[in-house]
Amino acid sequence: MISYFRKKFILVSMMALLLVLVTIVGSIGSIAYYRAQGKVNNVLTMLVKNDGQLSVADATRQSQNFLQTPITKESIFQYRYFSAIVKPDGSIDQVDNQHISTVSPQMIVQMANRVTQRRRNQGVIYHSGTAYAYKTKKVADGRLVVFLDETILMSETNEVIRVGILLGLISMVLYTIVLALFSNRAIRPIIQSEKRQREFITNAGHELKTPLAVISANTEMQEMIDGESEWTKSNKQQVARLTRLVGNLISLARMQEQPNIQLEAIPVSKVVTTVTDSFKSIMANSQHQFLLNVQPNLVATANKNYFSELVSILLDNANKYCDDHGEVKVDLHQGRYGRTVILSIGNTFAKGAKVDYNKFFDRFYRGDTAHSNNKKNGFGIGLSMARQIVSDFNGKLSARYEHGVLYFDVQLKRA
Repeated sequence: MISYFRKKFILVSMMALLLVLVTIVGSIGSIAYYRAQGKVNNVLTMLVKNDGQLSVADATRQSQNFLQTPITKESIFQYRYFSAIVKPDGSIDQVDNQHISTVSPQMIVQMANRVTQRRRNQGVIYHSGTAYAYKTKKVADGRLVVFLDETILMSETNEVIRVGILLGLISMVLYTIVLALFSNRAIRPIIQSEKRQREFITNAGHELKTPLAVISANTEMQEMIDGESEWTKSNKQQVARLTRLVGNLISLARMQEQPNIQLEAIPVSKVVTTVTDSFKSIMANSQHQFLLNVQPNLVATANKNYFSELVSILLDNANKYCDDHGEVKVDLHQGRYGRTVILSIGNTFAKGAKVDYNKFFDRFYRGDTAHSNNKKNGFGIGLSMARQIVSDFNGKLSARYEHGVLYFDVQLKRA
């Protein structure tokens, strides 16, 4: 149980940090991208306004907001741009590549033709792996198309995003290491509370055994003197019931005190067959139909004694809460891909269509809409014990309801 709380604490903390980091890195990246796009748009606007040339005077008059870096008199000379004029007949004229050295006039003609085919006044085209933002404007000779190499502008944004992601990953790793080292200290109050609870149950159980033994002895003595009566019979039944309850509580507490159960490869098919054989007469006395489907020669990683106890708990639970003249089903088979072994034990339960099955695993749960029945001799802790056993096996225990049958599925690793 403590290991479960520790893992859950670490997982929740990591998810919270991941959400914060994604928000921060995403916000920084978005702001950097917005700033870069704003600068690209400002430079293209200046180029279109000045017929394919940058103006120092216009650069100083560009409107800026608090998220954008201002364009200075010197910074405008870092940009690489070129232009061309497309005539009404579609031919290219007045190609200008004086402000870029890696793009030839032939390449400019090709890109200008592509822009003409798009029929969009502004956008981005890719040529030889490089992104070029473009903008067009009508002129006397046709249409002016200006291009701006986005490499310099977007490289800063990409670098900010890469550094943000890298720092986020490093933070996650360091936080996880620190959290794993100090998680026990963080959940120490839970550990102490759980330990005190187990000690209380164990001590109280041992203390209750003595008065129960005395009451039982006195009842037997009373019967020897006055004979058996309705009252002595009731006393013996209640003493037996409390004795079983105390035993179950002590067993549950001891299981939680021994988290490191010795696990090994056990023949689950053989164990299930043995336990079900011992329940056949019980099912017959309860007038329940007992249906078995056990795949032979299955081996799983578990503890043989505790696994036998697990099967007995689930069979006893199915027998107690099965509908009158209903069916109890046991199915043991290999899981998908052959990696697991699945044990399913179910019983007909007509009133289970709208039941929250997760509550069945709570201690002393006997809800009115589910397992509550005064005629049933149970305490509501059997499934809690089953869940603890399966957890110690590193397996999964779940409940499902299909076609009027309530199933409890145990999934274990195949050995």
